[in-house]
Amino acid sequence: MAKGNPLQEQLLKAGLVKKSKLAEVAREQNKARHGKGPAAPSEIQRDAERARAEKAERDRALEAERKAQARTAELRAQARQIISDRKVPRTGEVEYRFTADGAIRTVLVNDDLKKKLAAGVLVIVQFDNRYELLPRVAAEKVRERDARLIVLDHGQPADATASTSEDDAYYAQFKVPDDLMW
Repeated sequence: MAKGNPLQEQLLKAGLVKKSKLAEVAREQNKARHGKGPAAPSEIQRDAERARAEKAERDRALEAERKAQARTAELRAQARQIISDRKVPRTGEVEYRFTADGAIRTVLVNDDLKKKLAAGVLVIVQFDNRYELLPRVAAEKVRERDARLIVLDHGQPADATASTSEDDAYYAQFKVPDDLMW
């Protein structure tokens, strides 16, 4: 045997190891010395890999947020386009009052538009700091895209928790005249 490790030679002579096992260990040691084998990742490499994974996750989250914002902006633009295309021209001198943003607002309409608003055939939407009237079909399309633009809709049921059947039964005894004007 060539000049090797004296301990390995003694173990071989004693019969505690086989020659093939000895050669395999020698090859592994040679690879480790010359750096040809897969080296265990160092702490710095693990930190760098962890940082790359965290950056990739942040990038994915930011991209998802950007896509969500773009989709919201697209839906808002579609709603604005529907409003501008389908708004009902307002004519008349009758004031129709409603609440929006915690304040009482007024639009001028004629008697026909007032009846349609009260019946829920027309809906009031906010459009560029002013209020427009929309037919119910167009208002439903706007509601699908951006429900915050709908200001007044008598065709939709009011908040169910606000009035109970007991309240309705109690207030049914008080009649309100149909021609009540503010």
